[in-house]
Order: sequence, then C-alpha cells, then structure tokens
Amino acid sequence: MPEKKLSSKKMWPLSLCALVILVDQITKALVVKYIPLLGTSLDGVIQVCGKYLWFIHVRNKAVAFSMGSSLPTSLRAILFAAIPLIIILLVFGIYFRNNEFSNLQRWSICGILGGGIGNLIDRFFRPAGVVDFISCYFWNLFGLERWPTFNIADTAVVVCGILFVIACVLYIPSNSKRKGAKNE
Repeated sequence: MPEKKLSSKKMWPLSLCALVILVDQITKALVVKYIPLLGTSLDGVIQVCGKYLWFIHVRNKAVAFSMGSSLPTSLRAILFAAIPLIIILLVFGIYFRNNEFSNLQRWSICGILGGGIGNLIDRFFRPAGVVDFISCYFWNLFGLERWPTFNIADTAVVVCGILFVIACVLYIPSNSKRKGAKNE
C-alpha cells in the first residue's frame, strides 16, 4: 500500500510538467500564427500594458540572453539540444529514484522539466529557433531598457527554480530534525 501512495506522490506533479508544456506550446503556436516575426521595426508589437508589457515575436537560436548565437550551427545543436535532452532524462531518472524529495521539491522539479521540455521541443521542431514573445520594460537597470524576451517555458524554469531552492532550504532543517529525533 505505501508503494502505491508513493507512486501517486511522484505522478501527480507530472501534471504540472504536462500543463507547462501544453500552455507553452499553445502560446507559441498562437504567437507564430498571429504576430509577425519582429524584424528591424516594431511592427507587430502588441502593447499589453503600455511600455511595461509587450507581446512580440522573436526567435532565439541560442540560450538565455542569446548566449552562444555566434557558435556554428552544428555546435549549437549539440550544446543547446542534445545536452539539455540528456540532462532532462537524468533529472527524470533522479526524480523517480529519489524518495526523499518533499512535495514542493517534486512540484518544482516538474515545473522546471516542463519548461525545459517546452523549449527543447522548439529546438528540435522549429528550425528558426525557440519562440520568445514576452517583453518587459526594465527601467534601464544594468543598461537594459527591456528585459530579454522570454516565453512561458522560461517563466516556469525560473519560478520553479526559485521555488526549488526555497524548498531545499526549508527541507534541510526539517530533515536534520528528523535525523536528530531518530538518534535519540
């Protein structure tokens, strides 16, 4: 019986992974269909909240902040598609083998995996690059008028990554208390 309960503890968070992938791919498909690819002008920019939030259509063949965009195409394919695929498979393996993760850690991991898979789908099936479409005003902090454009998958990775770190910090004290209680 405990085996079945443990299994559902591991399976339910996968629904977040699936939801992130689904929402990410639907929003990207809508952007591709309805917003023209941003060229040199701001044609096609949808200002959702004045200068603070825009929907635009850009493609990113590199990773965060367009790092690696100058690398040769074959090297980019290995670095930005094959390696992330291997990492995602390893994380899934760790996720299912580890029985020590807290619920928040499990949900966070699945959100990160969903975001990673969402962008990986673009890397494999969208030769023009990952679809990014959310552009936020950044008040010229760090010399940036606008934060680099991102998507739902990126958002899931960042938000769930922060939650995972918080969950790890919270889990350490409770885990050490349990070990202390066992030793007494």
